[in-house]
Amino acid sequence: MDDLAQRFSQDALRNRCNRVLLERLPELDLPDAWLVGGCLFQTVWNLRSGQSPKAGIRDYDIFYFDAGDPSEAAEAAINQRARNAFSDLGVELEVKNQARVHTWYPAYFGRPCPPLKNACEGVDRFLVGSTSVGLRQAQGQTRVYAPYGLADLYAGILRANPRVDHGKLYQQKARDYQARWPWLRLPDVAVDSPQDGDQA
Repeated sequence: MDDLAQRFSQDALRNRCNRVLLERLPELDLPDAWLVGGCLFQTVWNLRSGQSPKAGIRDYDIFYFDAGDPSEAAEAAINQRARNAFSDLGVELEVKNQARVHTWYPAYFGRPCPPLKNACEGVDRFLVGSTSVGLRQAQGQTRVYAPYGLADLYAGILRANPRVDHGKLYQQKARDYQARWPWLRLPDVAVDSPQDGDQA
């Protein structure tokens, strides 16, 4: 783990909810399970802003990958089990099977999505590149996943995801972040681009 990844891991885990979720995530026995997205990068931004680590975080997301049962019913049952297991945290928790993204994506976003191969490919599709982050515990070590690096995250730069053309949905997401953390910068806001989306 390089220095910036180590710093990110330490900062994200200053949020007690992140720390507890990561420690107890193996209890759910989910394949390829990661704590992802807003609960992580928003903790970093809160710390830089001098706020409480968990200030304003709307929900906590867990991605997993189970191609053996990509049904909506199975995902709903796992969500209920997770909410029961972590009810003591008092947070909104969403658990999403990345093996089923391609089944609902076209109807929701109006364009196809190829079947994903693992949970990290779901992180790859976040609207804002610098917010594409995940954490997991493996063999007693914290593993960081950040496909576009962490420099922009710490610099407060919100760039469109380089792998997927998100268009106006990227703009909307970035503007929402900037309204909550005004020091964030949008160097490449596109105009009249095709729309796309993510699950974060």
